[in-house]
Amino acid sequence: MKRRDEKKKEIIETVSGTVTEALPNTQFRVELDNEKIILAYLAGKMRKFRIKVLIGDRVEMVLSPDGDKGRIVKRT
Repeated sequence: MKRRDEKKKEIIETVSGTVTEALPNTQFRVELDNEKIILAYLAGKMRKFRIKVLIGDRVEMVLSPDGDKGRIVKRT
C-alpha cells in the first residue's frame, strides 16, 4: 500500500498547451505541445480567484498518471 505523499509524487508532471475548446463546468480541450489533445479542468485556486481562461490561451497543467486528463494550474 502506498503512502499518501508517494501518490502525490506520481501525479506531478507539468506540461504546456493551448486551449482549443471551452466546455461546460469549466472544462476545456487542450492541445499539448506534442499535438496530443486532452480534457482539462480548472484547479480550485483558479476557480476561487475567478481566473478567466479563453480559447487560444496558453496554459500549464498537471497531468494525471495515465495522461488522459489534466488540471490547469496556470495561465501564461
